[in-house]
Amino acid sequence: MIDFSEEQIERYSRHIILPEVGVEGQSKLLESKVFMIGAGGLGSPVAYYLAAAGVGTIGIADADVVDMSNLQRQIIHNQGRVGMPKVESARETIRALNPDVEVKTYNYRVDADNIRDIIREYDLVVDGCDNFPTRFLVNDACYFEDKPLVSGAMFRFDGQVATFKPTRDKEGPCYRCLYPEPPPAGLVPSCSEAGILGALAGAVGTIQAVEAVKELLGIGESLSGRLMTFDALRMEWKKLRLRKDPGCPLCGPNPTVTELVTYEQACDLQFGHS
Repeated sequence: MIDFSEEQIERYSRHIILPEVGVEGQSKLLESKVFMIGAGGLGSPVAYYLAAAGVGTIGIADADVVDMSNLQRQIIHNQGRVGMPKVESARETIRALNPDVEVKTYNYRVDADNIRDIIREYDLVVDGCDNFPTRFLVNDACYFEDKPLVSGAMFRFDGQVATFKPTRDKEGPCYRCLYPEPPPAGLVPSCSEAGILGALAGAVGTIQAVEAVKELLGIGESLSGRLMTFDALRMEWKKLRLRKDPGCPLCGPNPTVTELVTYEQACDLQFGHS
């Protein structure tokens, strides 16, 4: 267990007084490692809240630079950092918030050649990417490496969050149980055409952060086996039961996906913006 300084006791006092967290739980958070896909709309609130919670190591992968159009929703960046790599901008924000947190940056796209080696050193993966090919790649890599995955996505005024850990929750599904294959490339519009409500990213990303902290601490009821959806226009949260697909090409009894598959990059038509 970590020997807390007086400053740390003050910083994390609202966690420490929670019986479900306490000193032991806060120590666990400080020793935890979370890998994040994306430093955009979803990655911004996730990274902010995980850093505030004292997650000791946060890895962030994103190959993009900060653009003015990002600032409507990607709150970890600011106007003075336009043109800066997003991972570096995120690291500066996190350092200013909590010096306890080590930020590891990956200023390149994760792919089939590197993702398994990267996530192997982390306890949990949070996916906030903006395209189907990466989402399937991350799901498959987490399955092969036995890493819990907290997945989030959004489109215009709608969002969704789910947790996938089929190798630990034997009855729980993986992402391919929900969507067996990505849609064909070329059938979806560019990410700049559909639009996105900026504050929606905060709502969805914050739920991802809550779910990640719960998984790290082993408390509460996991979203494994359930899909949480949010309709911002109607202000409705719903939880849908997800069942393991016996014909799943990845986690089913007769898998056809036995290694990482690289799909052509294409922006999502539905639930994809970051």
